[in-house]
Amino acid sequence: MTLLAALTLALIGSLAIEAWDGAGRRPIGRRPSELAVRLGGYALLTIFWFCFSWRPWLAAFSCLLTVAILVVVSRLKQAVIGEPLVFSDFALLRQVPRHPDLYYTRPITDPRMAIPLGASLAVVALWYWIEPSALPEEPSVAVVSLIGLPCLLVGLASGLATGMAAPWLATRFPRPDLDADCARYGLPATIIAYTLRWTSDVPAPEPDDTAAPGPAAPAPVIVVVQLESFVDPARLGGPDLPLMETIRHRASRYGRLTVPAHGAYTMRTEHALLTGREPESLGFGRYDPYLSGGGDEPTSLARLASGAGYATVFVHPFHRDFFQRAEVMRRFGFTRLVMEDDFIGAARIGPYIADEAVMARILAEVDAVQEPVFVFAVTMENHGPWKPGRLDGITEPLDQYLHHVAHTGRAVETLIEGLEGRDAILCVYGDHAPSLPTCTPGFGDTATDYAIFGFGAFRETPQRIDMSADGLGRFLRFRIGERSADEAGSAIASPSY
Repeated sequence: MTLLAALTLALIGSLAIEAWDGAGRRPIGRRPSELAVRLGGYALLTIFWFCFSWRPWLAAFSCLLTVAILVVVSRLKQAVIGEPLVFSDFALLRQVPRHPDLYYTRPITDPRMAIPLGASLAVVALWYWIEPSALPEEPSVAVVSLIGLPCLLVGLASGLATGMAAPWLATRFPRPDLDADCARYGLPATIIAYTLRWTSDVPAPEPDDTAAPGPAAPAPVIVVVQLESFVDPARLGGPDLPLMETIRHRASRYGRLTVPAHGAYTMRTEHALLTGREPESLGFGRYDPYLSGGGDEPTSLARLASGAGYATVFVHPFHRDFFQRAEVMRRFGFTRLVMEDDFIGAARIGPYIADEAVMARILAEVDAVQEPVFVFAVTMENHGPWKPGRLDGITEPLDQYLHHVAHTGRAVETLIEGLEGRDAILCVYGDHAPSLPTCTPGFGDTATDYAIFGFGAFRETPQRIDMSADGLGRFLRFRIGERSADEAGSAIASPSY
């Protein structure tokens, strides 16, 4: 009876927390089937915590605390990124202690983190000591219970993912629709369901276009630069950037670039560009494309370039372990990695390596490697967080961003000047809009800006063509020599804004 009472409290309390969170913003689903799935999520969460303690009231409290934390974190994320908490976010938790500033948090050694964490653990330990265990007294029964309950949870998860109950789960969660599913079924149930659907989901296969004819003369030098949080600052009310005028008069193609996220999730845009795959084709893996394959993409740009005789170089002035970038990029097909260790002594502006230093290194790599060469670079100077202390004398987040993006503009112009006189292609694009208070989710339909420059034999008349990140990736396949001009043109065609 105690267990039933505790479970009832957990279900009612969790429902009240989510109802309060959605009040006036996102009404919760009220259909019996939707409520059943929602309550089932709370129940699974309670049983999960019960497995660790065998104390009903502690498990119920842990469930309520977990739901409250999930709701608060999800609401904060929604305000900045524009989407609720999703299962793939938990895979990033291991990075938080290593890079707390990137996640707007503090090191666990900071008293403001250590004291509340220590107090919470002390309360749990005291509660564990005070509340009697519900574990059977008979030793053999207790052992069976300790082993059996977790096994039941694992079996249930397996049945929902790939077993007899999988069709039932797939019917209710046929495809990713995060906002709607959280409203219908609640955040805990949606996180659990999406995790199970991701483990069993088979993404659509890549189109087999490796045999398509290529252009007569592929570009011998191809440089692609993913600019961190880059958008035309005039779109944010900032001053005109000289680079944008250069783009309009000098770039072969330019325009808005629709990307899969706002304010974060660089890996989504990066994957779309390097594979040419639409995010929808990844199924539930779209939220973090590196979780599934880890860059193991047989027809990635780097592998296609390598197969066409290009030297492949990846340049990124940050930690090798962040997003597991070093391992992922090797799987993508890059044979040379130039990362933070190679930028020792390079100029920093704020907390990160200056974009000017990155562009100088790109030119050095192009000069050092015998053509043909494909260089893919990811910058860091414009990365958040935007907070006081980042830059001396500049405290407002937007002012900080405008300070950095002006450097980005000059750095790209330096790169353009350095490639003049070569037969080359340069592509620059923003991975996502910056997570600024003045740049809210939904900004510009999640569009950034991009430009493609042709040099020497590849110079063309400027034209504006708005496209998606995956469309840009498919166009670059043509420039490497993997696709025909007609196919490349159809890959990027999209209505203008």
